[in-house]
Amino acid sequence: MPIASWLSRRYFSLLDLVVPRLRRAAYRNLAFALPTADAPSIVDAVFDSLARVLLAFAKFPSLRPETLSRWIRCEGLEHFEDALRGGRGVLVATGHLGNWELSAFAHAWLTAPMNFVVRPLDNPLIDRLIQRRRELSGNRSLSKRDNARPILKALAANQAVGVLIDHNWMPDSGVFVDFFGKPACTDAGFAKLAARSGAPVVPGFALWQPAERRYVLRFFPAIPITGDACRDTAAIQAAFESLVRAHLGEWLWIHRRWKTRPPGQPSLY
Repeated sequence: MPIASWLSRRYFSLLDLVVPRLRRAAYRNLAFALPTADAPSIVDAVFDSLARVLLAFAKFPSLRPETLSRWIRCEGLEHFEDALRGGRGVLVATGHLGNWELSAFAHAWLTAPMNFVVRPLDNPLIDRLIQRRRELSGNRSLSKRDNARPILKALAANQAVGVLIDHNWMPDSGVFVDFFGKPACTDAGFAKLAARSGAPVVPGFALWQPAERRYVLRFFPAIPITGDACRDTAAIQAAFESLVRAHLGEWLWIHRRWKTRPPGQPSLY
């Protein structure tokens, strides 16, 4: 483990050096969203966080239910279980915060196998490798390129479906909602799916605990869904923002979150 951890950190240190646009994007995001923040320290923490994500992912084949507690524990499970008792499934709203890979992987052993929506990688060989690892604990991946039918089918069977909610979106299918006080183009389809299916929206994230040297998979109370897609999307993003603010070094600031700009506004990057 010490060697694997060292290699993972060195990999992201090298990535930081050879792909400088990642750090530039993070600095631009932080200057835009949090102009008084200590950007270098936050971005350093982001790369450290990504190293922990890679380390956990590399160890998936050797993880076992009986040893999982060395990596992660659970809090707020009652919020997920209360939502599941409604019988309409649960939409787990998550994002690139903490360890999203370990979060889904551990969910299967801490509660029950879940479905998660992913965008297939361009390289089919790497995509199959990653998919096999993600499904080692019993989870099932759903392609983002498919329609909503598999998601609705899983929810109708009272299963959980995890969706990453922090991607930049194209203006033809997204809505601009407030995120760190700035308009961010966001997928409204998630809120529409919640309204259509009646599935509760429960935030869930694997967050690093430095004192414990492991993660906590933390579930939060369900976010009320009104049926107004724009209002519901804004509420979901507001809940996510509060968590990012509490864990600044664990969010993917290197992602160009504000790439899509409102009409007439110049590119941020």
